[in-house]
Amino acid sequence: MILAVDIGNTNTTCGLFENRRIYHRFRIFSNLRQTPDELALKLNGILKLKGFSLADIKVLLIGSVVPPLSKTWQEMASLYGIENTFVVSPEKVGIPIKLKYPCEVGADRVLNALAGWEKYQQSLIIIDYGTATTFDCVSPEGAYLGGAIAPGILAAAETLFHKTSLLPRMELSEPPSEVIGKDTVSAMKSGILLGFAALTDGLIARMSQEFPKKPKVIATGGLAPIMKKLTKRIEKVEANLTLEGLLFWFYKKVL
Repeated sequence: MILAVDIGNTNTTCGLFENRRIYHRFRIFSNLRQTPDELALKLNGILKLKGFSLADIKVLLIGSVVPPLSKTWQEMASLYGIENTFVVSPEKVGIPIKLKYPCEVGADRVLNALAGWEKYQQSLIIIDYGTATTFDCVSPEGAYLGGAIAPGILAAAETLFHKTSLLPRMELSEPPSEVIGKDTVSAMKSGILLGFAALTDGLIARMSQEFPKKPKVIATGGLAPIMKKLTKRIEKVEANLTLEGLLFWFYKKVL
Protein backbone atom coordinates (compact mmCIF):
# COMPACT_ATOMS: atom_id res chain seq x y z
CA MET A 1 0.00 0.00 0.00
CA ILE A 2 1.33 3.43 -1.02
CA LEU A 3 0.73 6.76 0.69
CA ALA A 4 1.34 9.71 -1.65
CA VAL A 5 1.48 13.19 -0.09
CA ASP A 6 1.47 16.58 -1.77
CA ILE A 7 2.81 19.03 0.82
CA GLY A 8 1.61 22.54 0.06
CA ASN A 9 1.99 25.82 1.90
CA THR A 10 -1.52 25.64 3.38
CA ASN A 11 -2.62 22.00 3.22
CA THR A 12 -1.08 18.59 2.69
CA THR A 13 -3.16 16.37 0.42
CA CYS A 14 -2.77 12.63 0.98
CA GLY A 15 -3.80 9.70 -1.19
CA LEU A 16 -3.84 6.03 -0.21
CA PHE A 17 -3.15 3.80 -3.23
CA GLU A 18 -3.02 0.07 -3.88
CA ASN A 19 -2.45 -1.44 -7.34
CA ARG A 20 -2.67 2.07 -8.89
CA ARG A 21 -6.15 2.55 -7.44
CA ILE A 22 -6.83 5.36 -5.00
CA TYR A 23 -8.78 4.18 -1.98
CA HIS A 24 -8.93 7.33 0.11
CA ARG A 25 -7.97 10.98 -0.22
CA PHE A 26 -7.77 13.38 2.69
CA ARG A 27 -6.18 16.66 3.72
CA ILE A 28 -4.37 17.85 6.80
CA PHE A 29 -3.06 21.28 7.71
CA SER A 30 0.58 21.91 6.76
CA ASN A 31 1.91 22.64 10.24
CA LEU A 32 5.59 23.57 10.46
CA ARG A 33 5.54 23.16 14.26
CA GLN A 34 4.27 19.60 14.18
CA THR A 35 6.69 16.92 15.40
CA PRO A 36 7.11 13.54 13.64
CA ASP A 37 5.29 11.85 16.55
CA GLU A 38 2.36 14.25 16.35
CA LEU A 39 2.16 13.70 12.59
CA ALA A 40 2.13 9.93 13.09
CA LEU A 41 -0.65 10.21 15.67
CA LYS A 42 -2.78 12.32 13.35
CA LEU A 43 -2.17 10.09 10.33
CA ASN A 44 -2.84 6.89 12.19
CA GLY A 45 -6.10 8.30 13.53
CA ILE A 46 -7.31 9.25 10.05
CA LEU A 47 -6.22 5.92 8.58
CA LYS A 48 -8.06 4.01 11.30
CA LEU A 49 -11.26 5.81 10.35
CA LYS A 50 -10.73 4.37 6.87
CA GLY A 51 -9.99 0.86 8.13
CA PHE A 52 -6.19 1.03 7.84
CA SER A 53 -3.20 2.00 9.97
CA LEU A 54 0.35 3.27 9.52
CA ALA A 55 1.53 -0.34 9.65
CA ASP A 56 -0.20 -0.96 6.30
CA ILE A 57 1.90 1.66 4.52
CA LYS A 58 4.90 0.18 2.74
CA VAL A 59 5.83 3.13 0.49
CA LEU A 60 5.67 6.87 1.19
CA LEU A 61 5.91 9.24 -1.79
CA ILE A 62 6.50 12.91 -1.00
CA GLY A 63 6.09 15.89 -3.31
CA SER A 64 6.67 19.13 -1.45
CA VAL A 65 7.07 22.87 -1.76
CA VAL A 66 7.86 23.14 1.98
CA PRO A 67 11.28 21.53 2.60
CA PRO A 68 11.10 21.56 6.43
CA LEU A 69 7.88 19.53 6.30
CA SER A 70 9.49 17.02 3.94
CA LYS A 71 12.01 16.34 6.70
CA THR A 72 9.23 15.91 9.29
CA TRP A 73 7.50 13.34 7.07
CA GLN A 74 10.77 11.48 6.46
CA GLU A 75 11.49 11.32 10.18
CA MET A 76 7.96 10.11 10.89
CA ALA A 77 8.35 7.35 8.30
CA SER A 78 11.67 6.26 9.79
CA LEU A 79 10.30 6.21 13.34
CA TYR A 80 7.13 4.30 12.51
CA GLY A 81 8.34 1.58 10.18
CA ILE A 82 7.49 2.78 6.67
CA GLU A 83 10.05 0.81 4.71
CA ASN A 84 10.50 2.94 1.58
CA THR A 85 10.32 6.74 1.46
CA PHE A 86 10.94 8.84 -1.66
CA VAL A 87 11.07 12.63 -1.86
CA VAL A 88 10.40 13.55 -5.49
CA SER A 89 12.11 16.81 -6.36
CA PRO A 90 11.47 18.51 -9.74
CA GLU A 91 14.72 17.31 -11.28
CA LYS A 92 13.85 13.70 -10.33
CA VAL A 93 10.46 13.71 -12.05
CA GLY A 94 12.05 12.75 -15.33
CA ILE A 95 10.48 15.09 -17.86
CA PRO A 96 12.40 17.85 -19.69
CA ILE A 97 12.05 21.22 -17.93
CA LYS A 98 12.38 24.02 -20.47
CA LEU A 99 13.01 26.85 -18.04
CA LYS A 100 15.79 29.39 -17.72
CA TYR A 101 16.27 28.29 -14.10
CA PRO A 102 14.82 24.76 -13.72
CA CYS A 103 15.66 24.67 -10.00
CA GLU A 104 13.05 27.37 -9.32
CA VAL A 105 9.97 25.36 -10.28
CA GLY A 106 7.91 23.61 -7.59
CA ALA A 107 7.67 19.83 -7.50
CA ASP A 108 3.86 19.98 -7.61
CA ARG A 109 3.89 21.80 -10.95
CA VAL A 110 6.21 19.29 -12.61
CA LEU A 111 4.29 16.35 -11.10
CA ASN A 112 1.08 17.82 -12.52
CA ALA A 113 2.77 18.02 -15.90
CA LEU A 114 3.91 14.39 -15.67
CA ALA A 115 0.47 13.14 -14.67
CA GLY A 116 -1.26 15.20 -17.33
CA TRP A 117 1.07 13.93 -20.04
CA GLU A 118 0.74 10.31 -18.95
CA LYS A 119 -3.06 10.57 -18.94
CA TYR A 120 -3.56 12.51 -22.19
CA GLN A 121 -0.36 12.23 -24.28
CA GLN A 122 -0.85 15.67 -25.83
CA SER A 123 -0.12 19.34 -25.27
CA LEU A 124 -1.75 20.72 -22.13
CA ILE A 125 -2.47 23.76 -20.04
CA ILE A 126 -2.95 22.75 -16.40
CA ILE A 127 -4.46 25.15 -13.87
CA ASP A 128 -3.95 24.36 -10.19
CA TYR A 129 -6.15 26.35 -7.80
CA GLY A 130 -4.11 26.17 -4.61
CA THR A 131 -2.46 28.65 -2.27
CA ALA A 132 -1.32 30.23 -5.53
CA THR A 133 -3.10 29.81 -8.86
CA THR A 134 -0.63 28.24 -11.28
CA PHE A 135 -0.86 27.75 -15.02
CA ASP A 136 1.50 25.09 -16.39
CA CYS A 137 2.12 24.27 -20.03
CA VAL A 138 3.15 20.89 -21.43
CA SER A 139 4.44 20.46 -24.98
CA PRO A 140 3.10 17.89 -27.46
CA GLU A 141 6.23 15.84 -26.63
CA GLY A 142 5.67 15.92 -22.87
CA ALA A 143 8.16 18.64 -21.86
CA TYR A 144 7.38 21.15 -19.13
CA LEU A 145 7.39 24.56 -20.83
CA GLY A 146 6.69 26.91 -17.92
CA GLY A 147 3.59 28.95 -17.27
CA ALA A 148 2.20 31.67 -15.03
CA ILE A 149 1.61 32.25 -11.33
CA ALA A 150 -1.28 34.33 -9.97
CA PRO A 151 -2.56 34.85 -6.42
CA GLY A 152 -4.62 32.04 -4.97
CA ILE A 153 -8.37 32.60 -4.87
CA LEU A 154 -8.67 32.01 -1.13
CA ALA A 155 -5.58 34.13 -0.47
CA ALA A 156 -7.09 36.99 -2.47
CA ALA A 157 -10.34 36.73 -0.53
CA GLU A 158 -8.50 36.70 2.81
CA THR A 159 -6.50 39.75 1.77
CA LEU A 160 -9.71 41.67 1.15
CA PHE A 161 -10.98 40.68 4.59
CA HIS A 162 -7.78 41.55 6.46
CA LYS A 163 -6.81 44.72 4.58
CA THR A 164 -10.19 46.45 4.48
CA SER A 165 -12.21 47.60 7.47
CA LEU A 166 -15.73 47.04 6.16
CA LEU A 167 -15.47 43.94 3.96
CA PRO A 168 -16.45 40.63 5.61
CA ARG A 169 -14.95 37.16 5.31
CA MET A 170 -17.06 35.16 2.85
CA GLU A 171 -17.81 31.61 1.76
CA LEU A 172 -16.78 30.84 -1.83
CA SER A 173 -18.58 27.55 -2.40
CA GLU A 174 -21.42 29.25 -4.30
CA PRO A 175 -20.86 31.80 -7.08
CA PRO A 176 -23.06 34.90 -7.34
CA SER A 177 -26.20 34.66 -9.44
CA GLU A 178 -25.42 37.96 -11.18
CA VAL A 179 -22.22 39.71 -12.16
CA ILE A 180 -23.43 43.06 -10.82
CA GLY A 181 -23.54 42.49 -7.07
CA LYS A 182 -26.48 44.03 -5.23
CA ASP A 183 -24.86 43.68 -1.79
CA THR A 184 -21.34 43.59 -0.44
CA VAL A 185 -20.92 39.81 -0.29
CA SER A 186 -22.34 39.34 -3.80
CA ALA A 187 -20.04 42.06 -5.11
CA MET A 188 -17.03 40.40 -3.47
CA LYS A 189 -17.98 36.99 -4.85
CA SER A 190 -18.35 38.49 -8.29
CA GLY A 191 -14.97 40.18 -8.08
CA ILE A 192 -13.17 37.13 -6.71
CA LEU A 193 -14.83 34.15 -8.41
CA LEU A 194 -15.89 35.72 -11.70
CA GLY A 195 -12.75 37.84 -11.75
CA PHE A 196 -10.54 34.75 -11.46
CA ALA A 197 -12.68 32.98 -14.07
CA ALA A 198 -11.97 35.85 -16.46
CA LEU A 199 -8.29 35.74 -15.54
CA THR A 200 -8.28 31.99 -16.22
CA ASP A 201 -9.94 32.28 -19.63
CA GLY A 202 -7.78 35.25 -20.61
CA LEU A 203 -4.48 33.55 -19.76
CA ILE A 204 -5.55 30.31 -21.43
CA ALA A 205 -6.42 32.22 -24.61
CA ARG A 206 -3.05 33.96 -24.67
CA MET A 207 -1.06 30.83 -23.80
CA SER A 208 -2.86 28.78 -26.44
CA GLN A 209 -1.54 31.13 -29.13
CA GLU A 210 2.00 30.00 -28.29
CA PHE A 211 1.24 26.32 -28.96
CA PRO A 212 1.46 24.78 -32.47
CA LYS A 213 -1.95 23.16 -31.91
CA LYS A 214 -4.75 23.91 -29.49
CA PRO A 215 -3.84 22.38 -26.09
CA LYS A 216 -6.22 20.49 -23.84
CA VAL A 217 -7.08 22.44 -20.69
CA ILE A 218 -7.46 20.65 -17.35
CA ALA A 219 -7.69 21.90 -13.77
CA THR A 220 -6.95 20.61 -10.31
CA GLY A 221 -7.02 21.96 -6.74
CA GLY A 222 -9.79 22.50 -4.22
CA LEU A 223 -11.72 25.16 -6.13
CA ALA A 224 -11.31 23.57 -9.56
CA PRO A 225 -14.88 22.14 -9.73
CA ILE A 226 -16.37 25.57 -9.03
CA MET A 227 -14.07 27.34 -11.46
CA LYS A 228 -14.86 24.87 -14.24
CA LYS A 229 -18.50 25.97 -14.05
CA LEU A 230 -17.51 29.63 -14.29
CA THR A 231 -14.95 29.43 -17.10
CA LYS A 232 -15.36 28.73 -20.80
CA ARG A 233 -12.07 26.98 -21.46
CA ILE A 234 -11.48 24.40 -18.71
CA GLU A 235 -12.38 21.03 -20.24
CA LYS A 236 -11.94 18.65 -17.31
CA VAL A 237 -11.19 18.59 -13.59
CA GLU A 238 -8.56 16.10 -12.36
CA ALA A 239 -8.94 16.11 -8.58
CA ASN A 240 -5.96 13.85 -7.82
CA LEU A 241 -3.49 15.05 -10.45
CA THR A 242 -0.48 15.78 -8.22
CA LEU A 243 -0.92 12.54 -6.27
CA GLU A 244 -1.21 10.63 -9.55
CA GLY A 245 2.00 12.33 -10.69
CA LEU A 246 3.77 10.82 -7.67
CA LEU A 247 2.32 7.42 -8.49
CA PHE A 248 3.30 7.65 -12.17
CA TRP A 249 6.84 8.58 -11.09
CA PHE A 250 7.04 5.61 -8.73
CA TYR A 251 5.95 3.04 -11.31
CA LYS A 252 8.18 4.53 -14.02
CA LYS A 253 11.33 5.18 -11.98
CA VAL A 254 11.33 2.72 -9.09
CA LEU A 255 9.44 -0.43 -10.08
